[in-house]
Amino acid sequence: MAFPRMSAVMAVLLLIGVVSIAAIFAVMTIGPGLAHGTSVQHISGKIVQITGPDRDFILMTAEGNRMAFQCRATCRASAGHLERHKIEKANTDVYFQPGPNNTLLAIDVD
Repeated sequence: MAFPRMSAVMAVLLLIGVVSIAAIFAVMTIGPGLAHGTSVQHISGKIVQITGPDRDFILMTAEGNRMAFQCRATCRASAGHLERHKIEKANTDVYFQPGPNNTLLAIDVD
């Protein structure tokens, strides 16, 4: 090797890059389960309608399915935030749990 210090610098930078990518992937995979629990499911779409004072809403998925969610006391979303997503037609991530009588209980909406 003609430049051992340069080789060492390159090896360290490569190691830092690989460890960083592995950590980002681990957080993306495990993060939602840690924040919301392991029984929570995730779906993405656009809010098409807010259906009441309890922040209940209807989400249209990319496949065209309409899903009605109940946003009760456990829901971490403000009415203003839901309204903004509806007006802007912004993509919305919903973490939810299936409830009784085929209801979908929203846990977190962003």
